[in-house]
Amino acid sequence: VQLQASGGGLVQAGGSLRLSCAASGRTFSGNAMGWFRQAPGKEREFVATISWTGGSTYYADSVKGRFTISKDIAKNTVYLQMNSLKAEDTAVYYCAADRGLYRSRLKDTSQVGSWGQGTLVTVSS
Repeated sequence: VQLQASGGGLVQAGGSLRLSCAASGRTFSGNAMGWFRQAPGKEREFVATISWTGGSTYYADSVKGRFTISKDIAKNTVYLQMNSLKAEDTAVYYCAADRGLYRSRLKDTSQVGSWGQGTLVTVSS
């Protein structure tokens, strides 16, 4: 599975962005999907995940209530709507597909089977 992330950019604090992650090569309908991020000098960290059915989501405490993950199976695309952005949200954002099938969460990098190339989000304060 190839994952292509897009939608990053420069936004002021309090603003919004929507990231997209389009899969090609095969469907990911049986895989949990996730978004991770990596700020300069820091480890890559979990942001949000959605189950293979799309019926369950889970978020890092730092983004809960501000970010929303969703998926469009017909378009083979996962989204991350980011609202009320803060300077500390600045990072390269990566989408990822679970290496396993039919799981409800992808929140650990050791579970990742495929990574997208990353898209930079910069929030100015």
